[in-house]
Amino acid sequence: MAEFSGCESCTYYVYNEDYESYECMVSLDEDEYARYLSAGTRACPYYNRDDEYKIVKKQA
Repeated sequence: MAEFSGCESCTYYVYNEDYESYECMVSLDEDEYARYLSAGTRACPYYNRDDEYKIVKKQA
């Protein structure tokens, strides 16, 4: 599990122009969402640090 470091630095936290707000875009089915809500932990298992240079490092 990844440690939660704030949604603002997560890959899945994107701006939705229709609602003019940021939202989490992790795609969960009903069972996964229920497990996530019942876990009661502060760490988000879906957190993925937004590293825009990750692709560049692979190209080098």
